[in-house]
Amino acid sequence: MFELEQFIEDCKRVTAQYDTPHAIREVVAQAVSDPGMVMRGLGEPQRGGIEKIYNADDLTIINVIWGPGMTIMPHNHNMWAVIGVYAGQEDNVFYQRGENGLEEHGHKALLTKDTIPLGAPAIHAVTNPLDKLTAAIHVYGGDFFEAPRSEWDPDSLEEKPYSVEKTLRLFEESNARWDEIRAGG
Repeated sequence: MFELEQFIEDCKRVTAQYDTPHAIREVVAQAVSDPGMVMRGLGEPQRGGIEKIYNADDLTIINVIWGPGMTIMPHNHNMWAVIGVYAGQEDNVFYQRGENGLEEHGHKALLTKDTIPLGAPAIHAVTNPLDKLTAAIHVYGGDFFEAPRSEWDPDSLEEKPYSVEKTLRLFEESNARWDEIRAGG
């Protein structure tokens, strides 16, 4: 059974004790093992966006709702992370720094009930390949909203400072597509 306050306390306790994505993965995996309970606890996803659940210097928990067909450019977090999908599908493309810049390093499709830990050096791009919303709990080992990080142009793979405004614009564009889908267009 997913209870939001208990989930937050469990994440805080495990982070204080272990501070690794592998320890938090168990907490997130337990939560998303019952997607219906997560939806009752967080609410049925209605629109794309990022909902802050908990935020401190050592831990951030967010509810990420990816719009239909939404893709976010390659980016890093500069801290460990755990992603747990409770509705839909999140396709990840992983990258690593190479001699000639950023190079693809692998792919992973996360389906409902899947979790994945990411180490601090991870660089990935995310796509919701579906024509419906995808929802996932993301837990980070730091202050997700204040940490300096990078994003890469999806075509040139040129590295730039991460732009919150650009990311929010991508969510709004995906919401416009979601509105069209729901209107039958």
